[in-house]
Amino acid sequence: MFKLLGGLSVYFKYQPIKTDNAVFRLHNVFTTVLLLTCSLIITATQYVGQPIQCIVGGGLPAHVVNTFCWITSTFTMPDAFAREVGKEVAHPGVMNEWDSTQEKKYYTYYQWVCFVLFFQAIMCYTPKYLWDAFEGGLLRTIVMGLNIGVCHAEEKEKKKDMIINYLIRHERTHKLYALRYWGCELLCLVNIVMQLWMMDSFFNGEFFSYGTRVLGYSEVPQEERYDPMIYVFPRVTKCTFHKFGASGSLQTHDSLCILPLNIVNEKTYIFLWFWYIILAVILVLLVIYRLIIIFVPSVRPRLLHARSRTIAMESALIISQRTDVGDWWLLYMLARNMDPLIYRELISELIKRMGEKTGPRA
Repeated sequence: MFKLLGGLSVYFKYQPIKTDNAVFRLHNVFTTVLLLTCSLIITATQYVGQPIQCIVGGGLPAHVVNTFCWITSTFTMPDAFAREVGKEVAHPGVMNEWDSTQEKKYYTYYQWVCFVLFFQAIMCYTPKYLWDAFEGGLLRTIVMGLNIGVCHAEEKEKKKDMIINYLIRHERTHKLYALRYWGCELLCLVNIVMQLWMMDSFFNGEFFSYGTRVLGYSEVPQEERYDPMIYVFPRVTKCTFHKFGASGSLQTHDSLCILPLNIVNEKTYIFLWFWYIILAVILVLLVIYRLIIIFVPSVRPRLLHARSRTIAMESALIISQRTDVGDWWLLYMLARNMDPLIYRELISELIKRMGEKTGPRA
């Protein structure tokens, strides 16, 4: 298990050149690794016990009933969750079927949990894959190792001159570069919302309210209380097995089945519920922040100055007015990845080389 999880450490390697922000990495890296880890843990059932164990009688082989109940489905009685355990029912959600029309709640999700988590991990990694393809190493090429301030003066001047020549030669051509990145951030939000809807459908409409019901569990009166985690992820269920007897008559065997893997499932999904809600809120705020950058140009000088305190506010104002949103974003990302003193020199020289230009650009 440690070897399997250790292989995921490649996603947390330090990147000397950062082409994205912390929220983007929370979605694409942390959440992807989290989902892969959960998938591996749930898949490795030999480390957490058998996935299902059924109590059988009538001379039936136990492994046959276990396999049958696992690959078909088990069920509970929703009305039995509110009854007293040990007096009215044997376990939460488990009681005799006095009325054949009584409602049953079937559980078929548990065979698919590890696959669904793996698919969710792929969905979370997709925005990063797309952005890496779009970015193509442009920022690393432009920085040219100037993220490290210790270098020869002649080499530093030569590289700065090359960067400035590039910026002037390709002026107003980086808008698509910025929009693609912001589009990938928007895709992160769309992905989280889609996954919340997908998990709610996966658990038959029980996931959206799962976290709030767990939080409100302690506030419910004792006589009306039942564990919402057991309702969504029951630990004991029932399974009906039909077979033919020696005379050819149909025989029905009612079995109690224990699902120890649901102990892991319930903790996994309560954590995912809180994480996805928090991440969705952060991503909404991030998208609003990007819209402000696009449609309110007056905030750009302040953001550039906040990113690199070594440049004067006046210089940040001039450079923000003389560049469009795409060029401004590239300069903003350069401020994140270049040595602050070298970046200050670069901005000063760029302002001189750009010459006098009037009027801010959108």
